[in-house]
Amino acid sequence: MAVLSQVARRTLTGWGRTNATNADVVAVANHEVAAALGAAGGRGVLVRGLGRSYGDSAQNSGGLVLQLEGSAHEAVLDEAAGTITVPAGVSLDDLLRRIVPRGWFVPVTPGTRFVTMGGAIASDVHGKGHHLTGSFGNHVRSLRLLLADGTVADVAPHRRADLFWATIGGMGLTGVILDVTFALLPIETSRMTVDTTRLPDLDAVFAAMEEGDADYRYSVAWIDPVGRGRHLGRSVLGRGDHATLAQLSPREQRDPLAYGPKVLATLPPLQLPVGLINRTTINAFNEVWFRKAPRHREGEVQTIATFWHPLDMVGGWNRLYGAKGMVQYQFVVPFGQEGAIRAVLERLTEGGASSFLSVLKRFGPGNPAPLSFPREGWTLAVDLPVAIHGIAELLHGLDRIVLDAGGRHYLTKDGHTTPAAIAQGYPRLEEWKAVRRTVDPQGMWQSDQSRRLGLTD
Repeated sequence: MAVLSQVARRTLTGWGRTNATNADVVAVANHEVAAALGAAGGRGVLVRGLGRSYGDSAQNSGGLVLQLEGSAHEAVLDEAAGTITVPAGVSLDDLLRRIVPRGWFVPVTPGTRFVTMGGAIASDVHGKGHHLTGSFGNHVRSLRLLLADGTVADVAPHRRADLFWATIGGMGLTGVILDVTFALLPIETSRMTVDTTRLPDLDAVFAAMEEGDADYRYSVAWIDPVGRGRHLGRSVLGRGDHATLAQLSPREQRDPLAYGPKVLATLPPLQLPVGLINRTTINAFNEVWFRKAPRHREGEVQTIATFWHPLDMVGGWNRLYGAKGMVQYQFVVPFGQEGAIRAVLERLTEGGASSFLSVLKRFGPGNPAPLSFPREGWTLAVDLPVAIHGIAELLHGLDRIVLDAGGRHYLTKDGHTTPAAIAQGYPRLEEWKAVRRTVDPQGMWQSDQSRRLGLTD
């Protein structure tokens, strides 16, 4: 079989570059996936996208890993319905280059455009607009799923709904997503209009977002983790929407849908023994970032790439953390538990664990998916170097704060939590497992994360 001759043993990590494991990896087109399953052994099969999940959710030690191929040229755009059907292996980057010049945008994008559409569903990605528009799964009309027995299921919110919602946020553990149909957002231009406000402390940013987020499609606060005492949680709040034609300058109006994001620099693949991201550089960066932000500015026109995907401008930016890598710690707690956000920031500051990137967002109501991360409340994400002394103990201490507040952790970012922590944070976990067992009784679909957390036991 031709596809089996292409299998290669590779060492894989997540974007955090921690916990490397080896697997047999093969790139396949949709029509080759069923045949490739014949190479699966006792460690099962997992589909991997572009490797942007931070922990071990896209690794399968000792097993088979499939990388789906796909091109946005295969996408079918229905402009009358405002939907598009896309192969799961297509990247968001590829898709945006195709649809933005035609006046369309995706309903939800995470902080990087280097994710596949299948990965966006498996992680049920969210963005800066969850308070109004929810996560990616909210906008999916249907998807085709290759099951463990080799059959293909066509599922939707109204068709095999239990399997559909188990697949949304299901971390690729219900089957292979072959293609997906989802709603698009019409846009007049490829620009964003953004209001920026500098806020002195955590209470101020909570109040500003509670009072004003409903007036904006998108909202996110950059939190300065260096601030202490009365400056704890000082922030730069950015909120905006897609710019209309009238909001562009005469020069920009000549080509209002121009879109061509670039990677401005790429870090060399060096194994730095000591990362460039450390307490000194983090403190300096955060101080400059806070001071350079205006106290208040309205109507600034930005590109999609600047507003949505600024880190994508630096290829391989994760290598700045050195050979030991990094973790991104992301959690959500319900409204009314703002004290947990404060406690986490204080614990990080006390432990000398400043974050290079810390962002706060407000989530609206969650969707019916049992393993979807977003729920109504506050979500905080922080990037931490693994080289921090006592990092494991620190993270488990933060876990207790989050869980005691009724919160949970994002599986796509996780590489450290325990089965008990996930079970507590996701009370519908057993419901999800029951659906998964009906379509995969022999445990075909596996990952390092699923074994670590007992998701596929």
